[in-house]
Amino acid sequence: MFILRCLFTGLASVAFALITAHPLPAAARAWPAPVPLNENFSGITRVIDGDTIHVGDTRVRLEGIDAPESTQTCKRATGEEWACGTEATHTMRTMAEGKQVVCRNHGLDKYGRTLGTCFVDGRDINREMVKLGLAWAYVKYSVAYTTEEAEARRTKIGIWQGEALPAWDFRARAWTRTEEQAPAGCPIKGNVTANGHIYHMPWSQWYDKVRIDGHPNKRWFCSETEAQQAGWRPAYR
Repeated sequence: MFILRCLFTGLASVAFALITAHPLPAAARAWPAPVPLNENFSGITRVIDGDTIHVGDTRVRLEGIDAPESTQTCKRATGEEWACGTEATHTMRTMAEGKQVVCRNHGLDKYGRTLGTCFVDGRDINREMVKLGLAWAYVKYSVAYTTEEAEARRTKIGIWQGEALPAWDFRARAWTRTEEQAPAGCPIKGNVTANGHIYHMPWSQWYDKVRIDGHPNKRWFCSETEAQQAGWRPAYR
């Protein structure tokens, strides 16, 4: 019995040493527990942009809408440019930042984000963004808000008051433009800061400020999946 106890103690010590010597990557340690499909979850919100929020530890992509990217501009009826992306982010922050939000889980998108219909004080904030003309109904994936989009278009508010490139086309153009210039066609920039390992998409407001100059704390990625599997997180744009 004494020998067995010694053997068990020795194995436990080895296991502890291995775990402490080779901890899980930061991304694995921080990855939140999955939210059950078609069930509600809630938490205090931190807004990323006009269609992406953090609800507690869960990163949520608002289902059925696509808001202008933070760096995107649109045009008024006069042809004057206005910062529609900044306005969309500001409006979402006014509605949800620091507030208790309840979301319905619709599964995961291709980047691993939870797709959600989210409510603040019973108000569907996905719907509100489309009604205010600060997001498109993302009909490629959902027709939930086409009625609201039609009304916003009729009254010419927000993105409908003049020319506005749909956010999905804006991202596609930015990706194509930077893909042609990036090494091996991998346009996502990653760098290490005091806030951790962060990657920047070509339409991020910080993208042009990050210089990939051969420094060991900076690198290129070909996809968000590759960046996340390496333990990097997206920039809070």
